[in-house]
Amino acid sequence: MVIKCFGIARDIFKSDQLILENSDLKTVSDLRSYLNSKNKQLRSITSYLVAVNQEYAEDELLIKESDEIAIIPPVSGG
Repeated sequence: MVIKCFGIARDIFKSDQLILENSDLKTVSDLRSYLNSKNKQLRSITSYLVAVNQEYAEDELLIKESDEIAIIPPVSGG
């Protein structure tokens, strides 16, 4: 499973993508829990979104290895 990282998520993971092999993750909620358990800094970003196939995803959405997944942190600007 390939997960694209944007903004501060890219800085936190020191990469623009994560590759999870042989993942047992079934839902967006599972993915969030897994990522939060692996990185304390990501846990501090409570409002990051997950997109699946270029659409914002609810936590109960089922995910597949072939889905395009992205972590989208909050953005500020002016």
